[in-house]
Amino acid sequence: MPKKIYTGKVISDRMDKTVVVAVKRLVQDQRYKKTIKKITKFKAHDETNKAKIGDTVSIVETRPLSKEKRWAVVDVIQSASPAERIGE
Repeated sequence: MPKKIYTGKVISDRMDKTVVVAVKRLVQDQRYKKTIKKITKFKAHDETNKAKIGDTVSIVETRPLSKEKRWAVVDVIQSASPAERIGE
């Protein structure tokens, strides 16, 4: 079975070797058929502490690394500008 890969935005990098990534997705309400934006937060392992707040990263499913960490950062797709980092 292939591993899941998601793309999201880093919303926290305060932990050592861990980042919190927010992944947005669109789902349809079952009753009213309206499209709703849902945000899921994942804790992902970042071995080199390369990802910073505001960066867009790609994460992949891994074995459990801690109580809540089951994802790993594959690469930083787009770095945030310094102005975007201040605003976060």
